Amino acid sequence: MAASHSVLLCFILCFTHIFISTSETLFLPLIHSLSKTQFTSTHHLLKSTSTRSTARFHHYHHNKNSHNHRQVSLPLSPGSDYTLSFTLNSQPISLYLDTGSDLVWFPCQPFECILCEGKAENASLASTPPPKLSKTATPVSCKSSACSAVHSNLPSSDLCAISNCPLESIEISDCRKHSCPQFYYAYGDGSLVARLYRDSIRLPLSGPPNLIFNNFTFGCAHTALAEPIGVAGFGRGVLSLPAQLATLSPQLGNQFSYCLVSHSFDSDRVRRPSPLILGRYDHDEKERRVNGVNKPSFVYTSMLDNPKHPYFYCVGLEGISIGRKKIPAPEFLRKVDREGSGGLVVDSGTTFTMLPARLYDLVVAEFENRVGRVNERASVIEENTGLSPCYYFANNVVNVPSMVLHFAGNGSGVALPRRNYFYEFLDGGDGKGMKRKVGCLMLMNGGDEAELTGGPGATLGNYQQQGFEVVYDLEKGRVGFARRQCASLWEALNQN
Repeated sequence: MAASHSVLLCFILCFTHIFISTSETLFLPLIHSLSKTQFTSTHHLLKSTSTRSTARFHHYHHNKNSHNHRQVSLPLSPGSDYTLSFTLNSQPISLYLDTGSDLVWFPCQPFECILCEGKAENASLASTPPPKLSKTATPVSCKSSACSAVHSNLPSSDLCAISNCPLESIEISDCRKHSCPQFYYAYGDGSLVARLYRDSIRLPLSGPPNLIFNNFTFGCAHTALAEPIGVAGFGRGVLSLPAQLATLSPQLGNQFSYCLVSHSFDSDRVRRPSPLILGRYDHDEKERRVNGVNKPSFVYTSMLDNPKHPYFYCVGLEGISIGRKKIPAPEFLRKVDREGSGGLVVDSGTTFTMLPARLYDLVVAEFENRVGRVNERASVIEENTGLSPCYYFANNVVNVPSMVLHFAGNGSGVALPRRNYFYEFLDGGDGKGMKRKVGCLMLMNGGDEAELTGGPGATLGNYQQQGFEVVYDLEKGRVGFARRQCASLWEALNQN
């Protein structure tokens, strides 16, 4: 951990001369919270993670008829999410990385968190004192486009009226001295009230000098319900971190990628930092350090616009191959309609991939046909973990069919490593029963199509993204995947 701490992302409020760096690439470490979290058993770990994956997915659909407040993503449960660590006014802070959210926010002093006792299983994150705003932090005006964006694009005249700007000032658009009203964020199992502020931040680049960004917009929460930790939003909204970077340096803000180290919940592998890369890096020397002579081969698929959830990275899913059998995806997974229904969201914030029931059942049926014929179904394990199907291995060996995701549009496909979709562990190691080797499918049932209207039809979780560099090319409107040795990539990117 010492090595990762030396390169932690530092957001430092600046009181000195403001300048801009033109560096094209910024490398930052992502830390998996499982490295600081203890679970009582494998069952506990998997149950917690599967429950939060389901809650996050269904939250996208629950408030589809509400227009009174923002519908935002749900940060992951500790043990399955990735954090950016930084300092603000010399105070340490960690935020969840979330590609399904479009705002950077964090708790600020004074901070009251209701029903937060034991909420964050990662105690070191929740116990860190919230930072204080500096004297240079300024509230965002009710006239600002950022204020309108955080309030679901309400007109500035309405927002300024809420802020008690006099009518005559509203009529002549002279409400700049009135602050943006507080905004409310609702989560799957929590919420918060916050205000927008602007201040300068400093980002440490891979080489000197640092990048100093004036007028960075962020949310400062003084009250929260069951949400003690903030979020670094990387979605497609105008207030996300990449979008704000793009206004300063298009080279940094128009593309980002991450490469999640393959861990399978192993306590040693999960401690390794996963690289987050802001900007384009076509440096041949660094590529050779990781891949030899050849650069990685990316498979790209086009992003789909979602009118209801514009900050999502949606793509079309054409089908899933199990072994040699290709299972076609329902039509609504190949596109997004006017109501925001359909498509597959590539999501850093959901752990396990969620599929609509019709496709999920066909995948499970094929697994039953291939694996269930010769292995006993582990029903008790399924109840205890929330995953299904699970099997006890006959003779501790199981033949698992391959899995390929086929994307719509250009016929591209991504073959998943076995460990990304089939988790194997030893059950009964607690001394209460006979030890038996078990394997579980790491895809989940997201519900019937009728339940999924007004939101994504499926999500590609971060567990299935392990061992891939996933690139979000905002300039060309596409998402790319390439197999990588992510731990080696992090080491190579940080070599001088």
